[in-house]
Amino acid sequence: MQNGPAVRRRKLGAELRMLRTGAGLTSGEAARLVGWHQSKVSRIETGSSGVKPADLRLLLDAYGVRDRHLRELLLMLAGPQDAGGRHRWWHAYRGELPPTYRDFISLESQASAMRTLETTVVPGLLQTPEYARAVTRAAVKDVAEDRLDTLVEVRLARQDVLRSEPPLVLSAVLDEAVLRREVGGPEVMARQLRRLTEAARLPQVRLQVLPFGAGAHVGLTGPFVIFSFSSTSDLDVVVLDQLTSSLYLERKEDLMAYSEAFNTLQFHALSPEESLDYIAGIGDGA
Repeated sequence: MQNGPAVRRRKLGAELRMLRTGAGLTSGEAARLVGWHQSKVSRIETGSSGVKPADLRLLLDAYGVRDRHLRELLLMLAGPQDAGGRHRWWHAYRGELPPTYRDFISLESQASAMRTLETTVVPGLLQTPEYARAVTRAAVKDVAEDRLDTLVEVRLARQDVLRSEPPLVLSAVLDEAVLRREVGGPEVMARQLRRLTEAARLPQVRLQVLPFGAGAHVGLTGPFVIFSFSSTSDLDVVVLDQLTSSLYLERKEDLMAYSEAFNTLQFHALSPEESLDYIAGIGDGA
């Protein structure tokens, strides 16, 4: 288990090592091409040190990497400030957002797909403004009204990934508790349930409900997110949110375990069509 920046360095280093070997270069030969000492290339590839954007571009040029999306993705791993300008909207909020949250947003903005299990609240990408405000007020102790406005604004801005081209493909499994918990009061919750039914009809969103009747399930250990990237599965990562931090799991065995758990949850959950009816039924009774 690692924090965000450490995972990013290790993933970036592993990808650069594969690109170097794919180009038929030793680490010493790569170093000579860009005018470095071989130890610098080794430190970058092992993730023991970071790499500046300009240096990363030198390496990518030396390895013949021309794919624009892959270059942007690797620059993102070097740090959110290094990705293309269209991905950096959250920089305006740097003073308001903790580094772990900025790191999560940068991964979310670059991912091609996101799988998430939610056991307590509606996923941030599907929240209404009123619901987001109620959740944020409860989660952030003694939050001032102006900072609350900012945090809600960020939450809503994140939702643009579902409207980008191509859009993020979102697969979400919601425990029934998410739908029953009356966040913000009856009216807020009623609007939120309507928002879920609208989102569930989008082609890029697959929403499933895990009803109480399903009994005990693998997701009882807590919510999680799996980010996937179109250029390479080696950059996929699992994110576990905690009260004061986030944990990032990068090992193949961790990714496999959480992917299998998500597949199991989808199997036991209602189908997307049944889930729509289930959500509508709860909304009608609210």
